[in-house]
Amino acid sequence: MCLVAIAWKTHPRWRLVLAGNRDEFHARPTAALAPWADRPGVLAGRDLRSGGSWAGVGPHGRMAVVTNVRDPRLAAPPGAPSRGALVADFLAGPTSAAEAADALHARAAAFAPFNLLLADAADCRYVGNWPGPQARTVPPGVHGVSNGPFDAPWPKTRRLCAALAGWLDGPAEDPAALWAALADRSLAPDDQLPDTGIDLDLERRLSAAFIADPRYGTRASTLIALDHAGRGWIAERRFGPDGVFVGEIRLEI
Repeated sequence: MCLVAIAWKTHPRWRLVLAGNRDEFHARPTAALAPWADRPGVLAGRDLRSGGSWAGVGPHGRMAVVTNVRDPRLAAPPGAPSRGALVADFLAGPTSAAEAADALHARAAAFAPFNLLLADAADCRYVGNWPGPQARTVPPGVHGVSNGPFDAPWPKTRRLCAALAGWLDGPAEDPAALWAALADRSLAPDDQLPDTGIDLDLERRLSAAFIADPRYGTRASTLIALDHAGRGWIAERRFGPDGVFVGEIRLEI
């Protein structure tokens, strides 16, 4: 994912709610959200190049989501393992969020820059490796991350977090408002743009929650809602070049 808002233990019904967009090159082969035959209980989209995922759910109310970090001065270490495997391995494995975060913290430098959120019935943990390895417990509340530091107040992150908080203040049933927030193509004013080391025109175009472009843009929008018993749903909308809608699926958990 390249934009994520998550609500953790802020609602009487929903233990966790996630709204996020995955931005990627349209030429990269991808499978839609589905149950994984080789990893029972995992529900996620799949990157067919690396075999991993960007966001999904697993047995017993497990959730994982990853974003990369945008900085053209950063290079992946030689032979860096797949960041998408971090999502897939946690969802399918028996390790708790706390244990997985602690173990990954020790080897985070081996990966290209990333932000990772892991959640189970008890905890939500953040792990990242930029500018150096870090791991911490995510407190109850609404949090956001894009391609920079966790909880950095980028304009599109603030807007999505506000939309999620507003949704939770209402009936928290119809996801239309969350889909609308993920589909927002408005650009941030120049004086609010982050400085991630790219040229100003590209920084502007990437400031939208939803990026429509013939080569690189929003490939999938994902919503996840898990209650305190680990039940709920995951839904995905998929898009092709220039933001053309190509399909939607919702799976019950």
